[in-house]
Amino acid sequence: MLADFKGLAKVGRTPQGLIVQGNFSGAVTLECVRCLSEYRQLLQWEFTELFAFNRKSITESGLLVPEDAHIDLQPLVREFALLEFPLKPLCKPECKGLCTVCGENLNEHDCGHHPDEDSPFAALKQLLDK
Repeated sequence: MLADFKGLAKVGRTPQGLIVQGNFSGAVTLECVRCLSEYRQLLQWEFTELFAFNRKSITESGLLVPEDAHIDLQPLVREFALLEFPLKPLCKPECKGLCTVCGENLNEHDCGHHPDEDSPFAALKQLLDK
């Protein structure tokens, strides 16, 4: 759900159609892929799209000015907002994630497990440390 939504849309006229420039922002609640904690992510997006007067002037977006001349920006705003969602949401770049042994959130406290030592790749990691 989008909260604190703000934005500004400017409409101008060209020989081909109406050009709409939008600049928007909002916040969403996401779940971190490492620690599974919910956090608030700020999103900002902008777009410029042409609503053509006729099919001859239509662009790749395929937008036409409706017959009643009422342009609904909701689908465009939603589409561009969805493009701003991170593919791998992280609560913070240095998120430590969950312990692979007990599932404790390592950002909150260290549970004492050190699964890297029991890893089959521990010997390789020792070579990197040299």
